[in-house]
Amino acid sequence: MTTSASVPANSEGAITDHSVIDRLVAANGTYADAFTDPGMDARPVLRVAVVACMDARLDLHAALGLRLGDCHTLRNAGGVVTDDVIRSLAISQRALGTRSVVLIHHTGCGMQTITEDFRHDLEMEVGQRPSWAVEAFKDADQDVRQSMQRVRTSPFLAHTDDVRGFVFDVRTGRLREIDPA
Repeated sequence: MTTSASVPANSEGAITDHSVIDRLVAANGTYADAFTDPGMDARPVLRVAVVACMDARLDLHAALGLRLGDCHTLRNAGGVVTDDVIRSLAISQRALGTRSVVLIHHTGCGMQTITEDFRHDLEMEVGQRPSWAVEAFKDADQDVRQSMQRVRTSPFLAHTDDVRGFVFDVRTGRLREIDPA
């Protein structure tokens, strides 16, 4: 896994959003200068969708030996199968031909350190209750099992036979498969 290059900071040493976005836009310019259209279709070559946590330590393509165009990648806090993940998987399967689903949680996940109180605290701060659940969990293995069950029982998904779940160890880079039972 590679590390990020240093990011410009303000006079107090804090990274400013504006400078980070400027850096990303500049990097895109360099990328675009060398870019050639790969001529790919939106359909994943391996016909697989990967649902994983948004944690910045997970380099999914490298960890799974994937290349551009191989899969659909869906990421959110915790890698939890939410209604929006089901929405994206339904589109991935029914419109774009995926047949397999890989679910990946990881060790040391921040979702194990918060509770549903986060939602209440947010409501108290901003004056509006979020319409979404936090989906915090204490046991990554059990949450992978729950996510597998949500995929396997969704009436919106056409392909639920090849669904497997894993926990990625952020210290070793290894996947550990979770028994769905």
